[in-house]
Amino acid sequence: MERTLTGDVKTHVGKKVSIKGWLHKKRLLGGLNFINVRDRSGLVQIVLNKDEEIEKLRGMQTGTLLTVEGMAVEEPRAPGGVELHDAVVTVDIAVADESPIEIDKPLSHKPENLDTLFDNRVIGLRNLQEQAIFKVQAEVEESIRAYLKSQDFTQFNSPKLLPGATEGGAEVFKLDYFGKEATLAQSAQFYKQMMVGVFERVFEINPTYRAEPSATTRHMTEFITVDIEIGFITFSDLLDLLSNLLNTVINDVWEKAENQLKMWEAKKPVLPSKIPALSMAEIHEKYTKATNTDTTGELDLRPDEERWICDYATKELGSEAVFVTDWPREDAKFYHKFKDDDPKIAERADLLFRGVEIATGSMREHRYDVLVKQLKEMAGGKPEDPGFKYYLQAFRYGMPPHGGWGWGLERTVEKLLGLKNVKEATLFPRDINRLAP
Repeated sequence: MERTLTGDVKTHVGKKVSIKGWLHKKRLLGGLNFINVRDRSGLVQIVLNKDEEIEKLRGMQTGTLLTVEGMAVEEPRAPGGVELHDAVVTVDIAVADESPIEIDKPLSHKPENLDTLFDNRVIGLRNLQEQAIFKVQAEVEESIRAYLKSQDFTQFNSPKLLPGATEGGAEVFKLDYFGKEATLAQSAQFYKQMMVGVFERVFEINPTYRAEPSATTRHMTEFITVDIEIGFITFSDLLDLLSNLLNTVINDVWEKAENQLKMWEAKKPVLPSKIPALSMAEIHEKYTKATNTDTTGELDLRPDEERWICDYATKELGSEAVFVTDWPREDAKFYHKFKDDDPKIAERADLLFRGVEIATGSMREHRYDVLVKQLKEMAGGKPEDPGFKYYLQAFRYGMPPHGGWGWGLERTVEKLLGLKNVKEATLFPRDINRLAP
């Protein structure tokens, strides 16, 4: 008999069907005997009322591969509103070892249980609620890609093995590369700028590596970044583009992943079509006045300040996201463009969403002579070094005004679902303490 997916059984009520999948739950209690079988489309409940069929499942554990034939019958209390009766079970692959975790129940995401969650990730991902996280993540990524393609962006993939820490800082992984020192890419920054000179509008969705010795709820050593770069754009247009993109993602996900969002009781974010922007100095001033904690001398926002300003924006501006603009030169990169009327301020912005930064963007310095000068003075870099030489070629032979974003995929999913730690939204998280599974 041709296979029917569990999610399609409801369309075959009154007919005999054959399903294939994993044993997800087993209740053999004498008077009431049933199992749940899982496949890629969900679960179906199967009632067992023949002793010979029940005996086939004695000693079988979750994960056992089954083929089940039975009559599809309406049952509002069953998953999907339907179940199989008069079932005949075939054990295709027997699993006798008991699972280390119960995948038919919600898995604990309390901070003290996260190590157990991640140590058993391979099996835990078979839990439907855990799967929902990554189905939402897939929809977020697909929505981003579809929106950017609709705006005439070209997708590309940049190398992750580089000749040096070209963006500066000590947060790089070094490795031996056939007798030479190489590093893992801190971002796609230089390559996406180069590609502006080729395609004008580009993006990639790929891993990024940071050797950050931070054991926090927001940091990992490997994460997925959505890197976006746009030529012939102004700073205000750059902010508008990301406003449109975040709104599009939220609307798409709430349309296409409704069932998965319900599993986490996720609340749709409140966002205006144009996300409000506040300068860093203005935020420092508001936070200092409200909390009596003086941050006016800080070059960046503190984590508690980020949470505070998001709460403020939600209550006072009707937006659960806010742009932080007007970055001080002391905290800028050499490739940032500075305001023509105030060279102490970079044309940079962070996008904060529900208390955490999910994206960082800026206008880039596109004038070759100015860029070389900033490289030397701000980063102590040498234009002839392999890490800079080819990057600078793009500017030497003509680059338009341009800017772009680095956007964290996992942080976005974390905040959409109301999770507390970015690692919860990561399939196999990597941090200073974890390199497996």
